[in-house]
Amino acid sequence: MDLNIRKYDERDTAALAKLFYETVHAVCAGDYTAAQLSCWADGRPDLGAWKESLSAHISYVAESCGKIVGFGDIDKSGYLDRLFVHKDFLRRGIAGRLCDVLETSVSVRRIYTHSSVTALPFFLSRGYIAVSEEYAERDGERLKYFVAEKITRF
Repeated sequence: MDLNIRKYDERDTAALAKLFYETVHAVCAGDYTAAQLSCWADGRPDLGAWKESLSAHISYVAESCGKIVGFGDIDKSGYLDRLFVHKDFLRRGIAGRLCDVLETSVSVRRIYTHSSVTALPFFLSRGYIAVSEEYAERDGERLKYFVAEKITRF
């Protein structure tokens, strides 16, 4: 598969927010209820906040044949904030390639993330450990997630 990983550009923001929404609702439906998914990704993103966050972080976009198929971002402290792959491009190594780039873009001893139930097996397969089970409260819904971390060689 032809895959290009490049730096985020502000012009990507709307496409990334759409990919996020579609991925959450399609890929995570087996682990979260429809109400939980709607609280997590309501389809009305604040594109200004997305642009600000992605611009402040080290953010990358994965493209295949000119189409955005994934993205991820990490901050300088080692917090891997987002990592999403388009629902039609799962299990092709895209998340792993993005994660490789993100993990090597920061010089920290510990990388950590807030992982969904759905994504936890991916992170565990990359050497992360789940250090705690947490719940986020949104619009009266409780969404389960895990704090997962990986000690780097840095």
